[in-house]
Amino acid sequence: MEITPDIINNHGINPEEYKKIINLVGRKPNLLELGIFSAMWNEHCSYKSSKKYLKTLPVKNKKVIQGPGENAGVVDIDDNDALVFKIESHNHPSYIEPYQGAATGVGGILRDVFTMGARPIATLNSIHFGNHDHPKTKNLLNGVVAGIGGYGNCIGIPTVGGEVKFNSSYSENILVNAMAIGLVKKNKIFYSKARGINQPVIYVGSKTGRDGIHGASMASAEFDNDTESKKPTVQVGDPFTEKLLLEACLELMKDDSIISIQDMGAAGLTSSSVEMASKGDLGIEINLDKIPCREEKMTPYEIMLSESQERMLLILKSGKEENAKKIFNKWNLDFSVIGKTTNSKNLVLNFSGKEVANLPLSSLSTNAPIYDRKWKKSSVSKKIIPKKNYKSLNIIDCLKKILTTPNNSEKSWVWEQYDHTVMGDTVQKPGGDSAVVRVHGKKKGIAVTIDSSAHYCLANPLTGGKQVVCEAWRNLISVGANPLAITNCLNFGNPEKDKIMGQFVETIEGISQACSYLDFPVVSGNVSFYNETENKAISPTPTIGGVGLIKDLDFMMTKNLKEIGSNIFVVGKTSGHLNQSEFFREILKLDKGPPPEINLFNEKNNGLIIKRLISKKLLSSVHDVSSGGILVTLAEMCIPKKIGVKIKAPQSKLNLHEYMFGEDQSRYLLEVSDKNKDEVIKILKENSIHYEIIGKTQEDSLNIDKEFKIEISELNKLNSYWFKNYFK
Repeated sequence: MEITPDIINNHGINPEEYKKIINLVGRKPNLLELGIFSAMWNEHCSYKSSKKYLKTLPVKNKKVIQGPGENAGVVDIDDNDALVFKIESHNHPSYIEPYQGAATGVGGILRDVFTMGARPIATLNSIHFGNHDHPKTKNLLNGVVAGIGGYGNCIGIPTVGGEVKFNSSYSENILVNAMAIGLVKKNKIFYSKARGINQPVIYVGSKTGRDGIHGASMASAEFDNDTESKKPTVQVGDPFTEKLLLEACLELMKDDSIISIQDMGAAGLTSSSVEMASKGDLGIEINLDKIPCREEKMTPYEIMLSESQERMLLILKSGKEENAKKIFNKWNLDFSVIGKTTNSKNLVLNFSGKEVANLPLSSLSTNAPIYDRKWKKSSVSKKIIPKKNYKSLNIIDCLKKILTTPNNSEKSWVWEQYDHTVMGDTVQKPGGDSAVVRVHGKKKGIAVTIDSSAHYCLANPLTGGKQVVCEAWRNLISVGANPLAITNCLNFGNPEKDKIMGQFVETIEGISQACSYLDFPVVSGNVSFYNETENKAISPTPTIGGVGLIKDLDFMMTKNLKEIGSNIFVVGKTSGHLNQSEFFREILKLDKGPPPEINLFNEKNNGLIIKRLISKKLLSSVHDVSSGGILVTLAEMCIPKKIGVKIKAPQSKLNLHEYMFGEDQSRYLLEVSDKNKDEVIKILKENSIHYEIIGKTQEDSLNIDKEFKIEISELNKLNSYWFKNYFK
């Protein structure tokens, strides 16, 4: 077939890139080779617009075993145990076909974890939708939640945490970010780097079909509303086969057969073979006649670009093939020797006795384009002072309204569709600051959280980038964990637009500053650009997955108030920042103004002292103050155990609305018993930590002085109202 400009353009390759391909290969590529370049040079696989800035992120500390560049990141959690984790996006596929898009997002991230040798122990998700009254939102939300639950529940891995957000910027571009964590022994971690010449290349798992062809390329371009024509680019998942693949791989990993292993994710067989060989500075030769196909007369183009799910590529030590084959036969999975490693440093593909592709691997990997895109500094709006006299508004009425909004309502409608207790090690279920999963058979646990704050990033990307990292840090601290590291999923619009690229650059800078100061490195992640439909981009949405270690689960904290008569402390200074707050957004309908500033010294200092108080068993419950401010945070602490609080109006220059709804950062609410009160005050004062004692716990109601009162039962009813009625 003649390679025309239209064909080149349809593969997402611009004229300059096509010239570069000809120079690298020394000739014009054929259609199959063009398809391979399209897969490897698209944004999703090559990071060509983001790589320059990703290199600035801190990626190491004493606990990091493996940082970015592998299937997932790995951190040391002591006792020869390691934690493997990563987050990935599946945004465009989930908009096109919500159930399968979300389901295969979960399946893909699980393979990233168990290809490292780890048994997955939990998944989380961050999902964003358009306005709740948009005609597509109900169907998309229902399908995505069903897909996440369907895959996770069937494979038998608990979904332990997540977030659900609604905003008009996602109406035509929803976000589905999936995170997985797994456990592995430090001496049994597997990597994707190929080694050795003439070693057998093995295909295992499901058969290859025509689903998902050009899936990665579709995810690397601006969207339009023609979703029907794009349905073939969405993969189809089978969690039962993935369970078999998981067990077969982990069984084979018990011996020393495997040299390297890579899941066939985005770009399928193309990316897995190219990445393994290029990392090892080797060549790879594949006979496409040996690929197990489930459809007749599949072409080399279709085979190489299919993104059929539940498949792995292995390089085994020569002579180990028969033993490995027995294991995969036992699990009723395909096993085929499809090629070998070579010293050619080329990808060579044969089909029907002919060589159908021959490309230098460096042209697909290290020589892929890297762009230094133009970018424009974001304009940060000045502080907004509302014209309406909000100080006259009844504060309890404001609280009630905030608790019934889609973004602040209780989300059990979502997580009750997920099995969060399967495997029997979930210690803290969804709904808290962080989920906690026991390391099986031991007293230690893993705390894990997932967060985003798009409206902060839209208002000021630098501050928003810092804030979302600090929010993850606080969530881990609040359950008694020592924060270890993060994984990030960076969701943005079209990077070819200087405004969007500026949002990305500044967000990365904010993330980098916070991670460096908190010693909270980035060990894995994903960039999702082109979340844009008909020239309308999503809000910049960096999603942060944080992990921490609780060395002894006897010291784990929850946010739930525990007893009557305890003292309520606010740790951290309250200055009453209302711009970008839920109070301004939901009550006054104001979404302009700067987000609250982040003081990284206070963030770290406050967090470490809270961790110290927890380690001394001086606190009864802890909840970080975030969206909605002190009053919403208090309500969330009261509802689970139906324990109330009596609060004194602040003795400060702030009015009650500023104090109760301000979203100043680096703050925590603590429940402290009378017997521990003096010791807590002593430690806070010794470390120059700003604190206030604002009230005491009581039965049944939340009171502010004598003027404002609401029953906890009513708070609970209001907070759970929205989701329970949305689908009626």
